[in-house]
Amino acid sequence: MKVRGREGLKMKLWKDFRDFALKGSMIDLAIAVVIGTAFAAVIASLVKNVLMPGISYIMPSGGAWRTWTIGRVEIGAFIGELFNFLLVAAAVFVTVVQVRKYMTKPQPIVTKECPHCASMIPAKAHRCPQCTSELDTPSKMAA
Repeated sequence: MKVRGREGLKMKLWKDFRDFALKGSMIDLAIAVVIGTAFAAVIASLVKNVLMPGISYIMPSGGAWRTWTIGRVEIGAFIGELFNFLLVAAAVFVTVVQVRKYMTKPQPIVTKECPHCASMIPAKAHRCPQCTSELDTPSKMAA
């Protein structure tokens, strides 16, 4: 009997895990992690192969930027990682700002009170959905 109970528990745990893992938000998160990892590799390559060699031409140094050291501290490698972090942070910031620009914000629904039944209805309504009475519209009121 205990073995069956354990098997039932295992099956329930497996079902709960499967339901959790296959939710849309979990799949979206997995896709975001994969894209983020690829994006980080591109930024790291940009820092390592484009920016830091350019900086090594400007900064007087006996060797490439990767070999810059202060004692045993590899300052060149640290500066490379720092640039990498700053570029990733800037790219994420710009991306989020651009995405927010294109997201449509829901417009608040302007309501008014029906003079016949006192229920709240959309301001542009011509007829009350609760009591079905015809309402005065702004064009009728102006005439």
